[in-house]
Amino acid sequence: MEIFLKILLVIASIGLIAVVLLQKGKSAGLSGAISGGAEHLFGKTKARGLELLLSRVTVGFAVAFFLLSLIAAYVVKA
Repeated sequence: MEIFLKILLVIASIGLIAVVLLQKGKSAGLSGAISGGAEHLFGKTKARGLELLLSRVTVGFAVAFFLLSLIAAYVVKA
């Protein structure tokens, strides 16, 4: 069981890294980070197509990684 969880954790981490690297940057520089965050927060830019898919897959991999990390830590400790 422990080995299976570790394999799933490695797959989730590699998937998370790959999906994050596939996403394009929102803006360049510090001023772009500030204004880009405000635009994203207030909904001026809508994600469509591949951007929306990558965003949802990123959230899925992040949740899977978090849960698998907690479960693996509990199994190893027990």
